[in-house]
Amino acid sequence: MTMADQVKQFSERILDATVHGTPLRLRGGGSKDWYGQAPAGEVLDTRAYRGIIAYEPTELVMTARCGTPMRELEQALAAQGQMLAFEPPHFGAEATVGGMLAAGLSGPRRATAGALRDFVLGAVLMDGRGEALRFGGQVMKNVAGYDVSRLLAGSMGMLGLVLEVSLKVLPRPLAETTVRLALTQEQALLKLNQWAGQPLPLSASAWHGGELTLRLSGAAAAVAAAVRLIGGEVLAQESADQWWLALREQQHALFETAQAEGEALWRLSLPSTTAALANFPEADQLIEWGGAQRWVRGNLDAQRMRACAESLGGHATLFRAGDKEAGVFQPLAPAVHTIHRNLKQYFDPAGIFNPGRMYQDL
Repeated sequence: MTMADQVKQFSERILDATVHGTPLRLRGGGSKDWYGQAPAGEVLDTRAYRGIIAYEPTELVMTARCGTPMRELEQALAAQGQMLAFEPPHFGAEATVGGMLAAGLSGPRRATAGALRDFVLGAVLMDGRGEALRFGGQVMKNVAGYDVSRLLAGSMGMLGLVLEVSLKVLPRPLAETTVRLALTQEQALLKLNQWAGQPLPLSASAWHGGELTLRLSGAAAAVAAAVRLIGGEVLAQESADQWWLALREQQHALFETAQAEGEALWRLSLPSTTAALANFPEADQLIEWGGAQRWVRGNLDAQRMRACAESLGGHATLFRAGDKEAGVFQPLAPAVHTIHRNLKQYFDPAGIFNPGRMYQDL
């Protein structure tokens, strides 16, 4: 079957689902089936629609189909000394480009490089009418003033089937060194905020269990100077690379313990200047993104978690396990909920795409 035939088959399947009101569960490799509310509907498998459509290393742009395995995309970039700077987690060998965009997740480098949505240049979306709509700088204007291609990042497939996505890519750093320091949570947060105001080549940070791990990336001279300034133990390159990969893929001890014991894993997005969380002294915590992302392990009350995050100017997500009846994502303000509902109605009038996957009433 050609790729054109595959697109036609997608369109026919979507039109039939719209006519009969049949919910569709958009699915690639299934590596993130656990994320969000419980999946529902008949599976529409995207893996046959795969392949890198265009890649021009000198232009720093890659376009790929939704079913393209992430490992294939990253291998092509690595061969040219380039990367996805937002370091998207795979959570499994079968992870696909479409699932990456739908989940909208970024890894350790996000605080300095930017989030996934910052790297989305354009996309092709098949809506609930079976029509392929093109969005992005090289194609057509976005409707209603929204940057639709970036809006798809983290939309959990609720707006339609993403057929293709164009991404900005970046060169790999010339040099990279990881250092580790023994610091309390309070000391680590203070240092991270001090360093954030200095011209240091910090590309990632993580604190857990009395240890702050920092990754420095850039020109060799700048990295060496930063190591001398910050101090700490320098990790062997291979060990450091494996450590950051494990953190990205949530194979760090905190995450593995939560999964092994069936405990809830909460993700708090907070201002980086937020002090150490005193509300959960009994819970194991890991801090990333210079203090802006806090992982909290423990079966804690959802209302308590969200009230805490909101009081600090952030929000809380029930990332893994736990009681999803309370909702996975922070409830939306009424005006924002109206925007979500109107977008859903515009792109998916019959409500067939991943119903309830992000919010139970969408």
